[in-house]
Amino acid sequence: MKKLLILISLLLVSWTPLIATDALSPKGQWKTIDDKTGNNKSIVEIWIDNGELKGKVIELINPEEPNQKCDDCKGDRKGQPIVGMQFIWGLTEEDGIWDGGEILDPDNGKIYRGKISVSEDGQKLNVRGYIGFALLGRTQVWERVSEG
Repeated sequence: MKKLLILISLLLVSWTPLIATDALSPKGQWKTIDDKTGNNKSIVEIWIDNGELKGKVIELINPEEPNQKCDDCKGDRKGQPIVGMQFIWGLTEEDGIWDGGEILDPDNGKIYRGKISVSEDGQKLNVRGYIGFALLGRTQVWERVSEG
């Protein structure tokens, strides 16, 4: 019996870093919040594909019009529905910060450099869009959507 308790204890200790790492991952669903108005805007899905952080819009919250399209977007995204649109791509992780990729703002069709980090408790996502230097930009704080 003592050996079984030791084995269970070792398994729990070895799983703890995995659980903590997952909570600090940007993967999952997030509620975006407009940094200017404070209003909830959308629910987005973020995932990691071959070391690259990506994200797409899965739902608009109280949209001004149904089936909104990205009329100001350029290229293949022009006129495409915002729901389902990939708007984050190319970010890679270094020391817990995802950087080096791009973020599209579907409201104005502009593409910004992006920097993303997860809060210490894993419940907030700091999303910074900038042009040129990270100092010249703005940050939104998104909230993790609870599973279930």
